[in-house]
Amino acid sequence: MATKLVDLVYWRKTTKTGVVFTGLVVSLASLFQLSTITVLSALCLGVMSVTFTLRLYYKLLELLRWNPGVHPFQSYLDHDSSLTDKDTVMLVEEVVLLIAFAVTEIKRLIFIESMIDSIKFVGLLYLLSYVGVVTSGLTLVITAVIVAFSLPLLYKKQQMRIRRMVRAVKALVKRITDLCLGLYASVRPSPAAAPTLASAAAPKQKAKSK
Repeated sequence: MATKLVDLVYWRKTTKTGVVFTGLVVSLASLFQLSTITVLSALCLGVMSVTFTLRLYYKLLELLRWNPGVHPFQSYLDHDSSLTDKDTVMLVEEVVLLIAFAVTEIKRLIFIESMIDSIKFVGLLYLLSYVGVVTSGLTLVITAVIVAFSLPLLYKKQQMRIRRMVRAVKALVKRITDLCLGLYASVRPSPAAAPTLASAAAPKQKAKSK
């Protein structure tokens, strides 16, 4: 399953990926005007109009004895799409683990286990509230589909240039981090200053006690 998904995303089979990508974008865009049931019904009717026409055509050829009775979609019918018991158990375990991980993370963020992580989560939620005002969830899904099918192909064609840009960004981030750490080290009092101040304050306290 994962291998097939990678093949689709990286456009290793151009025709198949083009059909899947176009179908997904058109189907999701249709949901702006139509309901989900209407879109699914229209898709099934469109596919069946093609398959039914081809099946009738081959059946006519068979009646005219121009075709030895070959089914046009026999390869699809013979393909085993069922899951074995082992595959089903593995799939259910993965889904349960993902749900448990999501619940644990959300609980950890909401109940402030780590202050920094919770602040980041609050910032993300604040940004998402603005994103929800500007756009809808369906628009974000369509954008995610386009990005998922576009970025791997772009990276494949511009791999060297993207790597150079990533190295430049990493070097810039490292330079800024080193600069911030240097400023913090120059502002922070040295550890040797604390014992000196304590030793200087001790004779004053003894003089006062006398």
